[in-house]
Amino acid sequence: MKINVLTLFPDMFTPLQVSMLGRGLEDGKWDLNLVNFRNFTTDVHHHVDDTPYGGGAGMVLQIMPIKKALDSLENRGKVIITAPQGKTFNEEIAQEWSQEENLTFICGHYEGFDQRVYDLADEVVSIGDYVLTGGELPTMSMIDATVRLLPGILGNAASPVDESFSHGLLEYPQYTRPAEFEGKKVPEVLTSGNHQKIAQWRHKEALRATYLRRPDLLAKKELTKEEKEMLAEIKAEVEK
Repeated sequence: MKINVLTLFPDMFTPLQVSMLGRGLEDGKWDLNLVNFRNFTTDVHHHVDDTPYGGGAGMVLQIMPIKKALDSLENRGKVIITAPQGKTFNEEIAQEWSQEENLTFICGHYEGFDQRVYDLADEVVSIGDYVLTGGELPTMSMIDATVRLLPGILGNAASPVDESFSHGLLEYPQYTRPAEFEGKKVPEVLTSGNHQKIAQWRHKEALRATYLRRPDLLAKKELTKEEKEMLAEIKAEVEK
């Protein structure tokens, strides 16, 4: 997968070049192409913004340098703008994007884009109902969530399958050594060696975590008969 990012601040993307994603870059499992669209301006001062027609506070990003930067790409693939008015990013979208060969993100700044920039995009996506100073941080979050799903990035093929949201539930609790710390013990079932019971316990605890912290996710999920029985037990335990 090749990911292009049109941004005024390419230096902000260093976090994507370290840790597991960084190793993936070095190993050629994905490619990151950072494009500063200020380089596509034509005036002496390299302006990328201007005052809005009709008046108002702040500056608006011009379409011309962004369009030229986009046209310079060999393979742009799906073009994405990060903006508060977009649909909310989630694991389903990350899964969908991870199947693409090329993605291109356009990062905004100042008071936003000239409206005609949105006509260049295939999707407008948000990471939540709040406003940041620019599109770089949301773009990095979306790239991280997408690239980590690529084969070989995490090292363990099962890792993304078992994680939060992969099955519409939050992840079950995890434990490691020591088996007891300051009086708090690891649940016995996890040290029992009985893989069937461990799987059942993890499933129930994932349901419990979702019920307690994100009940909205349960409302969207079609529960199996077994899950409904587990959920009834959880509700009874919580109400005690």
